[in-house]
Amino acid sequence: MSMKSLVMIDRCFRTLRLHNLFMAMNKRKLKTQTEAKANKSKRCLAPDEGFKDEDSLEDHPFSTSSLGDIGVIESITLKNFMCHQNLGPFQFGPNVNFIVGNNGSGKSAILTALIVGLGGKATMTNRGVSLKGFVKNGEGHADVTVKLRNRGMDAYKGDVYGDCIIVEQRITSDGCRLCKIKNKSGQIISNKKEELMSILDHFNIQVDNPVSILNQEMSKQFLHSKSEADKYKFFMKATLLEQMRRDYIHIKQTEEVTRDQVERQEECLKDLRQDYMLKKERYESLASLDEMTKTLEGLQRKMAWCLVREKECQIEQLKEQIEKEVDGKFEEKLLLCQSKVTQAMNKVNDIQKKLEKVREEDRSLAGEYQRLKEELKAKSKEQKGQEVVYFRAENKLKQLEKEQCLLSERIHKIRHNESQNKEVERVKRLKKMGALKKLLEKHETQAAELNQELKDKQQALFKGREEFDKLSMEEKNIKVALEAKLKRKNQLLASRSNRLRIFGERMPELIESINKAHAQGRFTHKPLGPIGACISVKDPGLTVAVESCLRGFMKTFCCDNYRDEKVLEELMAPHFQRSSRPQIIVCRFTEKVYNVQGRGVNHPDFPSVLDTITCTSPVITNCLIDMRGIECILIIKDTAVARRVMMHNRPPRNCREAFTAEGDQVYTNRSYAPDKNVLIKYLGGDPEAEIRLVESEVENHRAQLSRFQLHLNSVKQDIQAMEDKMNSVIITCKKNQASVNQVKASISELENIEESQVEDISTLEEDAQEIQQKIDLERQNVEKTKTELDKQQEGLTDVDQKFQNVRNKIEQLTDDTDQLKEEQVKGEAECSKLDQTLKILEKKARTHEENIQSIRNELTAKEEEIQEFIEKAKKICPERQSADRSTKSLDTEITRLRQKITAQEQSHGDKEKVIRDYAEAHENYRSKSNQLRDLKKFIDCLDNIMTDRQARYKTLRRSLSVRCKLYFNNFLIKLQCCGSMKFDHNNETLSISVKPPGQENDTVSDMRSLSGGERSFSTVCFILSLWEITESPFRCLDEFDVYMDMHNRRISLDLLLELSERQHLRQFVFITPQTTCNLPKSDHIKIHQLEDPERGGIQEEEASHRR
Repeated sequence: MSMKSLVMIDRCFRTLRLHNLFMAMNKRKLKTQTEAKANKSKRCLAPDEGFKDEDSLEDHPFSTSSLGDIGVIESITLKNFMCHQNLGPFQFGPNVNFIVGNNGSGKSAILTALIVGLGGKATMTNRGVSLKGFVKNGEGHADVTVKLRNRGMDAYKGDVYGDCIIVEQRITSDGCRLCKIKNKSGQIISNKKEELMSILDHFNIQVDNPVSILNQEMSKQFLHSKSEADKYKFFMKATLLEQMRRDYIHIKQTEEVTRDQVERQEECLKDLRQDYMLKKERYESLASLDEMTKTLEGLQRKMAWCLVREKECQIEQLKEQIEKEVDGKFEEKLLLCQSKVTQAMNKVNDIQKKLEKVREEDRSLAGEYQRLKEELKAKSKEQKGQEVVYFRAENKLKQLEKEQCLLSERIHKIRHNESQNKEVERVKRLKKMGALKKLLEKHETQAAELNQELKDKQQALFKGREEFDKLSMEEKNIKVALEAKLKRKNQLLASRSNRLRIFGERMPELIESINKAHAQGRFTHKPLGPIGACISVKDPGLTVAVESCLRGFMKTFCCDNYRDEKVLEELMAPHFQRSSRPQIIVCRFTEKVYNVQGRGVNHPDFPSVLDTITCTSPVITNCLIDMRGIECILIIKDTAVARRVMMHNRPPRNCREAFTAEGDQVYTNRSYAPDKNVLIKYLGGDPEAEIRLVESEVENHRAQLSRFQLHLNSVKQDIQAMEDKMNSVIITCKKNQASVNQVKASISELENIEESQVEDISTLEEDAQEIQQKIDLERQNVEKTKTELDKQQEGLTDVDQKFQNVRNKIEQLTDDTDQLKEEQVKGEAECSKLDQTLKILEKKARTHEENIQSIRNELTAKEEEIQEFIEKAKKICPERQSADRSTKSLDTEITRLRQKITAQEQSHGDKEKVIRDYAEAHENYRSKSNQLRDLKKFIDCLDNIMTDRQARYKTLRRSLSVRCKLYFNNFLIKLQCCGSMKFDHNNETLSISVKPPGQENDTVSDMRSLSGGERSFSTVCFILSLWEITESPFRCLDEFDVYMDMHNRRISLDLLLELSERQHLRQFVFITPQTTCNLPKSDHIKIHQLEDPERGGIQEEEASHRR
């Protein structure tokens, strides 16, 4: 068991390491593309800058500077291969290579030789099923030599192989393959396939990946493939996601097998433990005899020292008494009292020092206090003198202002007398203006009311229109639902006479057409379908669950090949529109159902969908297994039980999902429930019951539609009435605004009438101006004196503040002095008290010391006595033994052990055999238990790792699909086409829809509507998209332009050359039978023109291709 588990574990680790490398490669792809673009833009500026950028990437293990130095094909040589005796050597350029030649010249032979030369199987080439078919007729063997570049920091064993690796493959006429791997100088390094695989893995070369090498046959199959599942498989294989998924499944299966083996080994471990416990019991009983012997000897030694211990106990009691007496309490009390006396004296001294310091500070502040007091008096005197100056200037200013006031009154009186003649006219104007202003206010109030009314009506009209739009939309939805129900009703009524009409109104006619076409021999095998008519459910109670699971396949037909599919599509065209045609699945017709025993779910309580249904043909069963995986889907009637089985507990093995009797779909991490009760539509439901239900729903929809139409008409009338009222309010607002404008014009005209000028009073005004100048000068003087007064006031305030601070400090020092004096008196009293206590303690200490000395004398006598007992005990046992028991107890125990030892010595056998058996059983049990424990830890760790890996796998798959779609759309723009690429990872399908120029608005977007060249161009776009998201040192494309016209071929070549320029560190090999004269001249492009073959050679190649 352990050997198999170790092998499985090793495989799991190798797979995980490969996947780590793959994910790192994809991350490296993104970084490399970004850096390559940066390099390209920098090369356009200056060559030196580009070299600097490449040097900056040298620290990365897979930097762009090494991408073109490893894995690139330098040359290939063919000898006796297919129909060619000698072909090559072809020296390939590091970037773009075109191999051009007519049919039979050896273009495809070069590509086939490349696959075979790098270890590929014959089936990968699509040119044969065995390697012996590649040997030229009449020759004994064929040779293929491929040189791969091996330079830079990432070179594979650069010190062994040098700058290039030469791979030589010799194929014998009986199909055997001999491989030689040489270094640059031609020396053979290895002839093992494992070394070749290591080289290809290091260079990231996948010969079986169609993205790296796409031959003509595979390109043709993809070009004519109509299955979305085939396209999805192509994408998964090209991005290595398919290989990753298979490896994950293999790891999971390995984990399950290992768990089963662990469970079986746990049962075996129980038997080992039982055997181990039996032998342990015998061993322990044997060990107990030795133990008793040793115990007896120990008791005898203890007995020897027992008397010594009794004497020691007496000595210990005396020592404990001395320790109690000499516990230092008196010394501690004495030292504590002395420290308190010292502290009290220090405290008194500190208080005395503080008191002296306070007195000294008080003396220093007395002089400062007297000085500030004299300065305060002087500042106060100066401030009062400045106040006198300020008040004089202020009185003078008031006198000048009074004179100015009298002069102003005189000027005003003169002006008043001259204007009395026009007072009458001014009064009239004022009265008229007052009347106009009242009228204006009235009009403005009316305008505000009208604007508010207009705003309210507009808001009401908006709400009415919004309600009308909402009701119209609901009416439209009800009409659509009513039409759908009527269509379903007619379909059900028609199914009374023919059950096939459940699958479509024209389904019986289509079946009749298929029968006629089959009778005429147009089909290789008669198509089967619809699938819903070919299956039945064993348990009627599970019909809803089965139909919910297979609903998307009920109308589907099965064909044996693509030719039959094309004929069936022609038959469907008159009966079904292109958008509603039944699906067609192409699968090989067989007479036996697939064996799903190893990969199907097998639950003791619940059946799978495969177990629940009965099909009329094995083809239908195999189709549902391939497309829906019915062998991995459980049917569980109760929803709660289904969720518990799938989500709460560990899901059954190989089970992906489950369906319930109510139509719920349950996965391991989520579940979906239908919006309403699911009715049986296809698999044997009651048509009459469904007809009655549909009729009831039709009546409900009609009544609901009638109510909505009445409500809609009412709302429409209300909207019309609101629009009429709003128009009336708008007209009234315009009239009122015209009246407001007219009144404002009249008021403005009255205000602009000029009064007559008064007589000249310039003389009085000059006097007033002169007095005003004096007033200004006096004001400046007042402000100046005011500033000086404020300045002196501030100085007085500062001195007063300092004086107050000094006085407060002196008062504070006086309080501190009084407090320190009180503390000094208290400290001196405490010192006197502690001194008396110290004298009493010293007297008690002397008495205590005398008592201790008497006990020590007694201890000395006891110690001399115990020495005699120790010498006697050493004669019995040199080493001292612990004696924690009494003499009587030890004597009783010694007698009992002697009797027991005598009895057991008579019952036991060979001692060495018992010990050997126990050691073997113990080692076997311990090693097995350790292996199982380590294996369980590894399985748990592997399970956690796989959970994380699968999450990363989904993220990587989503990222690659998104990037592929973006690149595909960009390439289609070159053809002025629009299209889309839709990935369905759940159903594993990839649908590609392309709309040719001028048909952008058509609903049909199938690739079959394109011409052959446009379809080839779309295929090239898809391949280029895959090239953008995958890595390989070289890429080969065979006859990509065979179905293209010149326009599409030119665009395709431009795209390929643009990609090769962007990925100038990759090697590209394009094979084409057409001319390359239109290619631009560039050092990066190398063209290999093959010579035209002889006629016999062409026939021989065609025969070889047929083989």
